[in-house]
Amino acid sequence: MTNVEVLDARPDARGGYKVDVSRGERVGRVSSEWFNRPADERYLSLTDLFASVKSRSERSRTRTVESAAVRVEASRDDAERLLLLLPGSDAPIAPTHWSFGQLASLVGAPAAYLRQLPAALAGINLQYGLTSHRALS
Repeated sequence: MTNVEVLDARPDARGGYKVDVSRGERVGRVSSEWFNRPADERYLSLTDLFASVKSRSERSRTRTVESAAVRVEASRDDAERLLLLLPGSDAPIAPTHWSFGQLASLVGAPAAYLRQLPAALAGINLQYGLTSHRALS
């Protein structure tokens, strides 16, 4: 049978929850996973995470476009930055780490490998995949 221990989870005087550091164990994997995350997935507090997600949700729009109509652009000035040009849009958009992975998956390219390439080369490969991609019906 499993033992269940119920801990008192009352907020302390400052409004936060008190953590008993004498309990539990140190797991270095947690911090190493945090440091290995891309910059757009790293947050120092839940407040920062909430602000980022709220801001992104306020800016987000949903639209369906043909994959062949998406243009991938890479600048020689910034070898690590890809931009996507959508039909009918005035400004290019920068894909997040997650959306880049989804785009790479759509064209059948390994995202981890494309992330290691200079943006211009990754852009060429993505553009080829997008123009030759046939959506499944």
